[in-house]
Amino acid sequence: MGAIVTVLAIALFVSAVRTLRAAGTPIPGNRPTTTIVRTGPYRYSRNPIYLAFSLVQLGLSLWVNSLALLITLIPAVVLIWLVVIPREERYLEARFPSEYSPYKASVRRWL
Repeated sequence: MGAIVTVLAIALFVSAVRTLRAAGTPIPGNRPTTTIVRTGPYRYSRNPIYLAFSLVQLGLSLWVNSLALLITLIPAVVLIWLVVIPREERYLEARFPSEYSPYKASVRRWL
């Protein structure tokens, strides 16, 4: 089961990165976003890369049967959920005021 989750997470990550590249917007968070992407996995999740990272850790913890790895997933997800994503959402709302709000209302944060 862990291997399947890990492979699916990697596929999600690759799809999200390809979608951003096709849209011409940078992937690193320290570079200015050029557009709101609504295609590929971004149709279903506003944060598919963070979702993929979390699923990789979940999958690996199941694969190697590591409770410690599974437990470290909790603070990572909490940090992403409470600090990283809200900061990015404020940035996107300010940069794309007419585009981001409808997108945010129609697509869930994670799934």
